[in-house]
Amino acid sequence: MNSSEESAVTGMSAGRPALRMGPAELVQAAAMARRFYLEGKSKIQIAEEFGVSRFKVARVLETALERDLVRIEIRVPAELDAERSDALRSRYGLRHAVVVESPAEAEESPDPENLGEVAADLLGELVHEGDVLGLAWGRSTIHMAAALDRLPPCTVVQLTGVYDAGTAERGSVEAVRRAAQVSGGDAHPIYAPMLLPDEATAAALRNQTGIARAFEYFDKVTVACVSIGSWEAGISTVHDMLSDEERAHYASLGVAAEMSAHLFDAEGRRVGRDLGERCITVEADRLRRIPEVVAIAGGQRKAPAIDAVLRSGLVTSLVTDTAAADYLMAAGSTPRPALDRADPDGP
Repeated sequence: MNSSEESAVTGMSAGRPALRMGPAELVQAAAMARRFYLEGKSKIQIAEEFGVSRFKVARVLETALERDLVRIEIRVPAELDAERSDALRSRYGLRHAVVVESPAEAEESPDPENLGEVAADLLGELVHEGDVLGLAWGRSTIHMAAALDRLPPCTVVQLTGVYDAGTAERGSVEAVRRAAQVSGGDAHPIYAPMLLPDEATAAALRNQTGIARAFEYFDKVTVACVSIGSWEAGISTVHDMLSDEERAHYASLGVAAEMSAHLFDAEGRRVGRDLGERCITVEADRLRRIPEVVAIAGGQRKAPAIDAVLRSGLVTSLVTDTAAADYLMAAGSTPRPALDRADPDGP
């Protein structure tokens, strides 16, 4: 890495310190600069495209110059692919899309660990003092929590039960505690399995004091972080928790993706809703009302599942990698904008 590249990565400009920019700010600044300096669009046109004021566009362009993001070329940290990020954001109508270079040695692996590092920076940018941050179970959210080094004071609540109650201390419970520790806020973990044998057991657990207290925060969540799973062994924790007969049943309904124990077909429609009655998880309708829902998922094997969940309208932002992004940019018909968050299945 040369000195100019190091300057962009650390958010320093021309030998003087500057405030740290998060990955979404870097991607957006690069996209706006490309429109203005290379495509010749006006600040008013850029403001209309990104849904912000022209004054914010002017500030972003000025900041891009001050921090050396713009010289002769548009530059962002080497690990971020600004062009794919902007294209993916536009295609799915996302609020933020951050695409990270896929490690060459991990092309077939789901959710490379570097996604968690970038997602941690993104949360540091999106979460504000007084927010309520919700974390769902998933390997990617656990990697993200481990990488957190800054968060403003906020409350952190667990949005799902755990994959295995015996590993809770090393999984989502620990992720909630870690995020709360970094932010200095309160933690509300859930010490219960995600999937229960039947609806009655799940209902009884939801009424237990600690779990009920966490559920009370679900309607207050302002930023949520979720994972996405494909419907195959080792890629979806819910798939792995079910019996062979149950897996076959849900597969017959056309399930293509899973997120927080909610199942989706390839078009983003929810299927197998009965499964949710057996699970300790945030309801889909509550997820839909959360202002910012960030999904962390990548890899070629997960790409079709990511497409399905994005089509559901439950997710507003995505952290992914180039392997998944290339699939998503070529996937089927153009999806409806994710920020149109009406339930595709109706009331």
